[in-house]
This record gives sequence, structure tokens and C-alpha cells, in this order.
Amino acid sequence: MQTKSVLTLDDVNAILDAAQKEAQANNWAVTIAVADDGGHLLGLRRMDGAAPFSAGVATEKARNAAIGRKETQVFEEMINNGRTAFVTAPMQALLSGGVPVIVDGQVAGSVGISGVKPEQDVQVAKAGVQAVAG
Repeated sequence: MQTKSVLTLDDVNAILDAAQKEAQANNWAVTIAVADDGGHLLGLRRMDGAAPFSAGVATEKARNAAIGRKETQVFEEMINNGRTAFVTAPMQALLSGGVPVIVDGQVAGSVGISGVKPEQDVQVAKAGVQAVAG
């Protein structure tokens, strides 16, 4: 039987805090979503000024990074590079900004960010991941 790391409530809060700190340092209003390895939401923080729809988008980015086992930017690039059939995959928000939390080579959870430019979403997500997988 295998064992795996899982995100605890303390981990979720550390991710949310680190991502929020990165966003605030850059004056970015974003929503931060943290999911478990199955893509189920563990924590959500919508910062003041973040658009309401960003909560759903961030959640889906976190879900996709967890179940897809890779950064969501990979999916966006795949579609943009001509594999348009991938848009029919049972996933939503196939956009940059979802990053898995990898511990000992296994996905323990993920972070999804929505609210700013794609590369900025990724920057904030990676700041959150670094809080626990650094």
C-alpha cells in the first residue's frame, strides 16, 4: 500500500496567506482557491476588489491542476497550439493560473488564481505553493 502527503488546514491557510501576500505586494485583486488532490475545494479567498466571477474561475483552475496533475498553462498552450479538440474535455477554465502542489513526486493538492493577467495569476499561485512545497 502506498502513502501520500495531504494538505492540512494549516497548509491551506499557509497557501492562502502566501498567495495573498504576493498579490497584495503587487496591488493585484485576485481570488485564491486551494483544492485537495482530487480537485475538491479546501479553501477560497476573494480579495477586496476581485471580480465575483473570479471565484468560480479560480476554483476550476485549482480543480484542473489537481486532476490533470500539471499546471493549467499546459492545457491552455495545448489548445492554443492547435489541439482544439481538448476544449471538449470534462474540464472548465483551461487557463493559466492553476498550479499543483507536489510533495515527494505526488500531487497533494493545488492552487488556482484568477483576477489578473495569466502570468501574474501563475506568479501568485506559485508563491502559494512555495509556502508548503518550497
